[in-house]
This record gives sequence, structure tokens and C-alpha cells, in this order.
Amino acid sequence: MAGGPAKRRKPKGSQRDISDATLRRFSGYNMKRAFNTVQTDVNRVLAPFGLRMVTFSALVIIVDNPGLRQSQLADALSVERPNLVLIVDDLERRGLISRNPSPKDRRAYALNPTDDGAKLYRAAVAAVGDHDAWITRHLSHAERAALIPVLQRIEAADRAEVPEEKASGRPQTS
Repeated sequence: MAGGPAKRRKPKGSQRDISDATLRRFSGYNMKRAFNTVQTDVNRVLAPFGLRMVTFSALVIIVDNPGLRQSQLADALSVERPNLVLIVDDLERRGLISRNPSPKDRRAYALNPTDDGAKLYRAAVAAVGDHDAWITRHLSHAERAALIPVLQRIEAADRAEVPEEKASGRPQTS
């Protein structure tokens, strides 16, 4: 874990050890490596439901927020609107959501779960809950309790910074 030696990997077909020790000093690299592990396993868990991480996330947001517009879903998922159309089309084609003109704005579409979508949501959320417990099984109770709030603080800080701070990687001083 943190502070431990970096793992050395042998690429397939190679005798030479490859070190990522320099990269392992960076939190972003470690978060990305952890995310790759999470994503691979959650997609395995979701496959029997015919879902992937992105379609599961979209379905959850729609079930939890019935009637939301596609633009709101795109913002919630941080997905480009053109890419979201494919996700919504897939969920609608499978009969998991309905897409109808919004009663408040006829130019926009309101997204709502169907009964089948709500049923799949319940089963998939339970399976992902089991996955989450499994993927964090080597963390202490305190580490599990701290993990999500810490990640949320990183995300919130990123949204709060001014563009100049992001560009330099350092807070600006007056």
C-alpha cells in the first residue's frame, strides 16, 4: 500500500523488469491503477445484467431522479452529450427507461425508468454493493469509512479551483 515498494512487472514476452516507481509517487497514477481494478471487476459483476459501468451509472441516476432531462444526465455523469445519446438509446431499446418530451420544456426529453428498469436497478445495485464490499475487503473499517469522503474532497476541490490554479498545479497567491 502507501509507502511500500513499487511493484516491478515483467511484460508478456519480456525478461526485463519494468518499474513504475516514479509514477507510483503520484496520487493520480495510483487512483487510475485502482480505478482500472475497480472498473474491470464491476463490469464483470454487471455483465449478467447486460450493463456496463456507464449504463449502470446512467440507469441509477435516472431511477434516482425520474423526469430529469438528458442534459442533466450528461452533466451528472460528466459525459459529452453526443456520447450520452448512445447510452440512453441502449437503455431505451432494452425497455429500461422511457424518453418522452418534457412537460416543462417540449424541446427537451424527460427520462423515466420503466418497471423493468426499476427491477434491474434494484438487482444491479445490490450486486454492485457486494462488489464494493469485496473490492475494499483488504481495507480496515477506518480506511473504508475515509475512502469515499477523501475521493469526494478531491473531486470537489477540482471543481472549486480557478483555471489558473489548475494550469500551474499550484494555488495562486495575491
